[in-house]
Amino acid sequence: MEKKAISLSDETLRALQLKELDLLKYFRDFCDSHNLTYYVCGGCLIGSLRYGKFIPWDDDADVFMPRAQYERFIKEYLAENPSERFVLLNETDETFTRNCFATLVDTSATLIKNYQSDLNIPHGVAFDIFPLDPRPSGKLKKYCQLFWCVIYSLFRAQTIPEKHGGLLSFGSKVLLGIFRSYKRRKKIWKFAERHMTKYKLEDCDCICELCAGPRIMKNEYPKELFESTVEIEFEGEKFKAMSGYERYLEIAFGEDYMTPPPVEQQVISHDLAYIDLDTPCNKI
Repeated sequence: MEKKAISLSDETLRALQLKELDLLKYFRDFCDSHNLTYYVCGGCLIGSLRYGKFIPWDDDADVFMPRAQYERFIKEYLAENPSERFVLLNETDETFTRNCFATLVDTSATLIKNYQSDLNIPHGVAFDIFPLDPRPSGKLKKYCQLFWCVIYSLFRAQTIPEKHGGLLSFGSKVLLGIFRSYKRRKKIWKFAERHMTKYKLEDCDCICELCAGPRIMKNEYPKELFESTVEIEFEGEKFKAMSGYERYLEIAFGEDYMTPPPVEQQVISHDLAYIDLDTPCNKI
């Protein structure tokens, strides 16, 4: 049975946005002090351009990092373990999140998403960090990369993609039914990850989001859009975005990305099972 998502008052949504802002500022400061490249993306970038702040109905913040920078961030953050409040979650033998990417979690609050409600993880306010990877030229290489990407996503998240077509859902159910052990599934997604990320940037013309949904992973962004960064203002703070942010947004969201959607579509994007922004997640 599908779990019913809770609704948020305007006051709670704004408080959640401010928690996300704390995460974003903390992440920015860590990256700046370690000479790491990141780009504000998605709804945060649109919110910055359209409103100078969060989109009024947005409930999270996201960033991109080039793959090498992403992996260095994970390694250095986990090695330093610089904060008790902000905890980095990434897939390990001890941690299973149902995500295909790393998340930075603010443990000073409690927020449980429906798809993670049965997991033993810190259920705080989460901030998603997406790696960017080169997209090879040629139809066969692109097909192979997408194939390995789907395999990676399935066996890392270990979740059947119900919203992306009956054939994909059926195939996913069959594969997860065949390979049931976590150890075997981890070997498969590690193998798939090596194959989908094996291409070098200098040999490719485009960049893509391989750790996103099946539709988004097909997007291709000219690599020159990400060759440098510019500063944008968001919620009264300065953050970095890709220099070609306008073209990126046109490809990802359409040429009318500055036009708000109809009122009926102005809703939060995540199904929340529980939220208490005043109670640390390790206190419940």
